[in-house]
Amino acid sequence: MRSKGFDGMVCSIAGVMAVIGDRWGLLILRDLVLGLNRYEDFRQSSGATNATLSDRLKHLEANGLIERRRYQVNPERFEYLLTQKGWQIASVMPVLAQIGDRCDVSGASAPPLKFVNRKTGADVEWSFIDKNTGEQLSALDLAIKEGPGADDLVRWRLSHTERRHRQKVDDGVVSPSGTPPMQEAKLRTRAARKGIEEKLTRRVRKKPTQKARR
Repeated sequence: MRSKGFDGMVCSIAGVMAVIGDRWGLLILRDLVLGLNRYEDFRQSSGATNATLSDRLKHLEANGLIERRRYQVNPERFEYLLTQKGWQIASVMPVLAQIGDRCDVSGASAPPLKFVNRKTGADVEWSFIDKNTGEQLSALDLAIKEGPGADDLVRWRLSHTERRHRQKVDDGVVSPSGTPPMQEAKLRTRAARKGIEEKLTRRVRKKPTQKARR
């Protein structure tokens, strides 16, 4: 039985959880991404009971993540397809799969799934990218700030985030930028080396010009 929803809560994460429903809804989305779209296929893949599977399909359809399409008239049978909204939410599947592989919770000795670029065949991995610079970031590089839709409860949560960050800075666990001290030192060393290399490169480029003037 599904727990009650998150009605009235201002939270995008809670909203996604609510429209998915529960773990069974998540497994149905997984199967749809993998290409399964018929009732018996879902049941065989997930191991869900008929009652659970029927309920979760209705929930996903009611929340606009999937739609039914009749493929047989007598007896009447339907297949299920992801909607545009469903595909947007289902895009977390590669992330969840790769996190499961990194945390070694897949139940297998090697990754069960591999994600590749359909055009090139190259491996694809999720990552955080700085929108302005294109720099790849780690989770430690991220800070959570108030968005335009935040309410008082969101601001209250964020006040704890900021307080904990300041405590970590005071304790020397992280730098003010949020980077651990050792990593910060490495980044500074790397930047210093890059600066020296750029200066040497500029000097080398200037020398032929100076000789020519003499």
